[in-house]
Amino acid sequence: MKRKNRFLAALLLSTVIYISGCGMTTTGNSTTQISSSDTTSSQDTSSTTTEISVSSETNTYMTDNDVSASSSTLLDTENMFTERDLEQEADLQSATSISLESEKDVTIDSEGVYVITGQVTDSTIIVDADSAKVQLVLDNVSITNEDAPAIYVKNADKVIITTTSTENTLTVTGSYSSDGNTNTDAVIFSKDDLVFNGVGTLTIFSTENGIAGKDDIKFTGGTYNITSVADAIEAKDSIRISDGSFTIRSEKDGLHSENSDDLSSGYVYISGGTFDIEVSADGIQATSVLMINGGTFNINAREGLEATYVQINDGNLTISASDDGINASSKSTNYDVVIEINGGNLNITMASGDTDALDANGSLYINGGTVDITAQFAFDFDNEAKLTGGTVTVNGEEVTEITNSMMMGGQRPFGGGNGQGFNGENPPQMPEGTDRPELPEGFDESTLPQKPEGFDGANPPQKPEGFDNSKNTRNGES
Repeated sequence: MKRKNRFLAALLLSTVIYISGCGMTTTGNSTTQISSSDTTSSQDTSSTTTEISVSSETNTYMTDNDVSASSSTLLDTENMFTERDLEQEADLQSATSISLESEKDVTIDSEGVYVITGQVTDSTIIVDADSAKVQLVLDNVSITNEDAPAIYVKNADKVIITTTSTENTLTVTGSYSSDGNTNTDAVIFSKDDLVFNGVGTLTIFSTENGIAGKDDIKFTGGTYNITSVADAIEAKDSIRISDGSFTIRSEKDGLHSENSDDLSSGYVYISGGTFDIEVSADGIQATSVLMINGGTFNINAREGLEATYVQINDGNLTISASDDGINASSKSTNYDVVIEINGGNLNITMASGDTDALDANGSLYINGGTVDITAQFAFDFDNEAKLTGGTVTVNGEEVTEITNSMMMGGQRPFGGGNGQGFNGENPPQMPEGTDRPELPEGFDESTLPQKPEGFDGANPPQKPEGFDNSKNTRNGES
């Protein structure tokens, strides 16, 4: 059934269906509203769900990784994740069970833990719970929609999406419909904070974005396979990842965080996880800061990493790129434009042509780690570059200083040429129709250099016999 303007239709429904732990009561409408106070508790929801007790949400934050001292000046890494964010299994002692039905939306309007099951079409889980913390536990869920998100967070303090040890698949196959002025252009779309964790797998297929959020998006565990036409994961304020396994295929960016209203936001912070990213645009892009403190990355993209300030403190990164391997460009005036490498292992392979492995539209600093570059042009920077530590290898040769537009065999040719276009046999001619400039009044023409006797202009001097123009050293070649 094709669902055009289903969100608007849901608002016009006059009868609400309530679900309890014992089952569902229907009255012929397409929206189910669920409040935790209206349902009975579920002690054991299914054989695949393990009951586990975790501490409740608090304001205490945990540090998931030690970082360098300079990192703290960029981002507050102490307050990235809460204790509850890092728990990989939900507390199901008071959980509510929801069994999805095709062509029926489910609306959750109060705080609680909800265990979701079912394999359906044309069904959206809507969270509209003012200032509440809601946890959705996906337990062998499959949702295929034509024009609406599978999960839509309209209003909440935070929504945690947790996978059990099952396979869960969310798909949107057509063009997304808007919810009023809101362009709900992702399989999972949220106006508030999202947290992803768990021990299972979440697979997403989208004709636009995979996951999109207007605040923070965090990942602390789980396996994610995302195939999208637009960005795979897109957040306005930040993307924060402490762990998880990610396989991303996108016709745009893999991870994208952008905030044009607050230039201190729009950052990406990664301290762990495994990433297999193959995209048409940027592997990871941030408006302000891109900080990597750990993780294993295999990125194949037009540009591997891009932000105003790119800082790599640890991790194993393999980047194959067709434009820039790592690019620092001015997207936020709150930060200097910098590439800073303090640790980790980087292997960057560039396509041929006018490409740069490390391209800083500001400054470039390598203070530690191992950097192995295969490229025609290894470094490009506008301000300064310093190599104070680590091991840097360019095309198999270790280097001890950073030279602008450095490549093996010489500097980047001026204007893309090699200075050998003029061979002495075809001197430049005056453009057709151009008159000789008039001499100043009173100028004695006899003082001008005279042509050699017998020279008629048609026979310029020839190169000496045996002259080898390839040995010209004016362009720094030997």
